[in-house]
Amino acid sequence: MFIDELTLHFKAGRGGDGVVRWRHEKGRDHGGPSGGNGGKGGDVYAVGVRDIGILSAYRNVKMFEAERGEDGLKDLKRGAEGKNIEINFPIGSRLTNLTTGHSLELLNDGEKTLLLRGGRGGLGNEHFKGSTNQRPKQSTPGEEGDEADFRIELLLLVDIGIIGLPNAGKSSLLNALTSAKSKIGDFPFTTVEPSLGSFYGLILADIPGLIEGAAKGKGLGHKFLRHIERTKALLHCVSAENKDLLEAYQIVRLELELYNKDIIEKSEIVVLTKVDILSEQEMKEKVEMLKSVGRTVVPVSILDDNTLKNLQFTISNFQSRQNDPTSKH
Repeated sequence: MFIDELTLHFKAGRGGDGVVRWRHEKGRDHGGPSGGNGGKGGDVYAVGVRDIGILSAYRNVKMFEAERGEDGLKDLKRGAEGKNIEINFPIGSRLTNLTTGHSLELLNDGEKTLLLRGGRGGLGNEHFKGSTNQRPKQSTPGEEGDEADFRIELLLLVDIGIIGLPNAGKSSLLNALTSAKSKIGDFPFTTVEPSLGSFYGLILADIPGLIEGAAKGKGLGHKFLRHIERTKALLHCVSAENKDLLEAYQIVRLELELYNKDIIEKSEIVVLTKVDILSEQEMKEKVEMLKSVGRTVVPVSILDDNTLKNLQFTISNFQSRQNDPTSKH
């Protein structure tokens, strides 16, 4: 099961306790103080990895906790530090500390970020020795490590996000362009989680369909919308089955704008899907109608290899255009 958001509890290690110990000297019951300090507790780190499915391994996990520091030893020896814990998260994850509200993002493979610090070790009795206190019997306990709930949200890092209303043909298109095997059906929300495929080095994602009101949480809501925040470009599928193509296009565009205005500035190709149901003349008319939005429009049927090849050619040329910051189309 694909999981792209969950809440986890993390706890850094407690520091080890300082101890009361004495030197053993010949002819004396007790020598001077020799109690060592406790070791520091382990820290909690987040690490970015190339595995978008790894969050599913954490769905039944209650807590991640770093190791406690070792208590101090005799002969002024400090206890060993507790082992740090490193938790893997998919590249693109946003982690929010629900106690402080602070958020961080993991954008690179192998990126390692400190989440919580372990507690300091306590002080042994040797620390308290002074001119007026030659035989101190006090020590201090180790400090507790930091602790917090974290909200983890995965925002996919892909080159091209395939978007559109439910039943716009997104999954079929992804399957036709790549080796992905997205679920397909003639009912809304067939896709309830993103599917990925590789197209000549470009990562394409079939993003779950949305409906009017998604920016306010209706339908799949933000589960859809947040996954296109980091896509470099968009393939916007509009089904030829729609009675009003421009309305279908604008519904999606409006939801993008309401959610995040920066998204509508991304490069975009409009794909008129399911054109096999149209006559040649009808297809030309609908393409011209969609061109009025000022985007490149490509008619496609997954049953027609020529239309697929035309789209493949357009996408291949699109890679250089999307790297041009002055180009929006």
